[in-house]
Amino acid sequence: MFGTVALVGATGAVGRIMRQLLEERGFEAEKFRFLASARSAGSTLTFRGQEYTVELLTKDAFAGVDLVIGSTPDETAAEFFPAAVEAGARVIDESGYWRMKEGVALVIPEVNPQDALNAKGIIASPNCSTTQMVVALKPLHDAARVKRVIVSTYQATSGAGVQGQADLVEGSRAYLEGKDYEYKAFKHPIAFNCIPQIGGPKEQGYTSEEMKMVYETRKILGDESIQVNPTCIRVPVSNCHSETITVETERPVSVEEATKLFSEFPGIEVIDDLPNGLYPQPKDCDGSDSVFIGRIRKDISHPNGLSFWCVSDNLRKGAATNAVQIAELLAKHL
Repeated sequence: MFGTVALVGATGAVGRIMRQLLEERGFEAEKFRFLASARSAGSTLTFRGQEYTVELLTKDAFAGVDLVIGSTPDETAAEFFPAAVEAGARVIDESGYWRMKEGVALVIPEVNPQDALNAKGIIASPNCSTTQMVVALKPLHDAARVKRVIVSTYQATSGAGVQGQADLVEGSRAYLEGKDYEYKAFKHPIAFNCIPQIGGPKEQGYTSEEMKMVYETRKILGDESIQVNPTCIRVPVSNCHSETITVETERPVSVEEATKLFSEFPGIEVIDDLPNGLYPQPKDCDGSDSVFIGRIRKDISHPNGLSFWCVSDNLRKGAATNAVQIAELLAKHL
């Protein structure tokens, strides 16, 4: 059991879910502290029936802290988390800043737990789109080695924060009423629309969100040879990211074998009955910690190809749940 655990970004959207998960899952520590920016510092929150005052995040705030779990903007993680390590804490970081840094473990507990146990200092949690895809890839990679992945994401507005969800609701209302609405989280209307850009422009016409999926997948699976071709799209869904994934493996994997591999892998639930219209849908996966897979079928364009549909709650397994699972993993090996 850890001594003192500090949750940084405790009042944000993901931070609130982390608090809920720590409570629901019975995560044990001698003491909990909750840190946030000046905007939220001084406010109060309730955790396990006890009222806490949110403390101001400073570099000196980590004295005596054993574990830090952070959900903050990249610049906050860059500025403050090295101070937490210097103070002797282990850090689980939800931001994108540390993920690809040399010497920083990038961890999904079902996929590469040993990397977390061997880590020194900061442990990064992956991008939400990468997380659900790599959970799905892992059993295939272990059985038949993944060579190439073609993935298209259909990402919910919650991935752009509370304002993203508000834009969907308010923009939809304005559209139906024939009124104008000024979008705050998106450059284009998201109501009744799809936006084929998430993140800024990067190399060869790809976006930063797309390139995260390339680099993070290779790092987590420990295989730089895996080829990933991603397209990331924002869609008018409130919560839960969906992905179409086509995988090329070294040897053919049948639908029956893939279904068995998925079904037996921790954290995956298979819903796949096309004749009866049963497959994962965002509305049904909201609030779950699982990665859901359906529409499993052979790639009719390649003998070693397999295609499937993947849905997961991006605020939970894609963010808060994964971080809490890393904390649970570390606690088991104290």
